[in-house]
Amino acid sequence: MSQPVLNTPVRLTHLSHGGGCGCKIAPAVLEQILAATPFAKGLASSYPDLLVGIESSDDAAVWKLNETQAIVATTDFFMPIVDDPFVFGQIAATNAISDVYAMGGRPLFALALVGMPIDKLPHETIRAILAGGEAAARAAGMPIAGGHSIDSQEPIYGLVAIGVVDPRRIKKNSAAQAGDVLILGKGLGVGIYSAALKKDALPAEAYAAMVASTTQLNTPGAELGELDDVHALTDVTGFGLLGHGLELARGSGLTVHIEFARLPVLPGAAELAQAGFVTGASGRNWASYGDGVRLFEGCQDWQQAILTDPQTSGGLLVSCAPEAVETVLGVFRRRGCAHTAVIGRLEAGPAEVVVGA
Repeated sequence: MSQPVLNTPVRLTHLSHGGGCGCKIAPAVLEQILAATPFAKGLASSYPDLLVGIESSDDAAVWKLNETQAIVATTDFFMPIVDDPFVFGQIAATNAISDVYAMGGRPLFALALVGMPIDKLPHETIRAILAGGEAAARAAGMPIAGGHSIDSQEPIYGLVAIGVVDPRRIKKNSAAQAGDVLILGKGLGVGIYSAALKKDALPAEAYAAMVASTTQLNTPGAELGELDDVHALTDVTGFGLLGHGLELARGSGLTVHIEFARLPVLPGAAELAQAGFVTGASGRNWASYGDGVRLFEGCQDWQQAILTDPQTSGGLLVSCAPEAVETVLGVFRRRGCAHTAVIGRLEAGPAEVVVGA
């Protein structure tokens, strides 16, 4: 397991103003930007083969080819969340590929998106970033078949990921049903870890947990896509558990209930949050969607920070029928997911998230 690279001449995390999915534009700001664009009006009526677009803020676009095949297309890229260049490439690629799995799809191939400050980074560092991305793609069984590069002020890396799915098996984030159980595939706290890492305050064991989580592919998604009793899928990334839970609630027109005590939290992340290691994105997330969330009485700042923590390469959020819970948990166990947990349920009611203690 790679350890933090803290004594290199140039630290990747010091070259960027943010890191990982914490770089995302805040949800409310993004909504304002897109409000007056053609995206906001919906495209399905003009393009009937576009099965999934931007309407419900889903994880990827899906285009129908025929009755049994549809293309899944997505892209994701960001600035470094760690200083080890190979690990940064791994994390960025794993995160981008996740959106294919979140639609219930299977990855086919990828294109690399590369922006590097050529005057600041040695060529071998850039090569290591690309090698990390290639390693993650190889683990997913897909080649990186091309891409595009620019000379930029901050290091940026990610992928365009292309996959395939049966149109009848697409798992939208808007298809949850009342009575469903909510399952989270990975532990929370990656943003908290990254805030501590930037200040040289992340213990080695926590760094190892961070790398293990963010480089673990969300391969259960492809298998979950085959299950009729799995109704909806998404992955938890930059908007945090509450943000992506609220997308699920609004898309499905249901109330999402989350039990804080049942949340899987990465080792030491709660203690770091209580010590004040929280990203700026966490606050921006809450400011963007807090009016759609009801927190339990007495919820403390550090607990809210975990709920809004931006997850880089976070876990799948699964909405499934109660009778499918053990099957779903079994899929995650077989894929080596150590922090999977049942965290709540969906019920008829207002499209909001309600968090219990």
